[in-house]
Amino acid sequence: MSDPKLEALARTKLADELDDSERAVLSTVLTQRDLEEGEVLVHEGASDSHLYLVVRGSLAVIKHAGSPHEVTFNTLAPGDLAGEMAFLDGLERYASLVAHSHARVIGLERETLESLLSSHPVIVYKVMRAIIRVVHHAQRRLAMQQAELTNYIYKQHGRY
Repeated sequence: MSDPKLEALARTKLADELDDSERAVLSTVLTQRDLEEGEVLVHEGASDSHLYLVVRGSLAVIKHAGSPHEVTFNTLAPGDLAGEMAFLDGLERYASLVAHSHARVIGLERETLESLLSSHPVIVYKVMRAIIRVVHHAQRRLAMQQAELTNYIYKQHGRY
């Protein structure tokens, strides 16, 4: 009998450096949650110490969810991580995570990962490297977009 959390973990960026035995250990501390379309996983402004991995469906990252000023920043697909910054720094969520369709996520709580430090420090190290890679990729993408926007405005002499 297969473990659905283990199978889901293997398809995410979080498991890129983990071998089979390390994935098996990590999968034992993961939680799984199914969401209906429109269901909020985490509300903007909430403190939540979980890192989420999208297994099925999609999650929208939305500022001012449910209001007339709602703005969707990103849509996350299977294999993507959600909430990596709040997971790392412990600050309140900047935006809500809302199921864009029927979705399944697996969650990793920061304190649970930290509890593996004494028994499985290499797993914790590899997980943190994976999270930093995702954050670094997002930062590079934002820097490129900012450069493109600056270039566009410069060439247009400030005209939109």
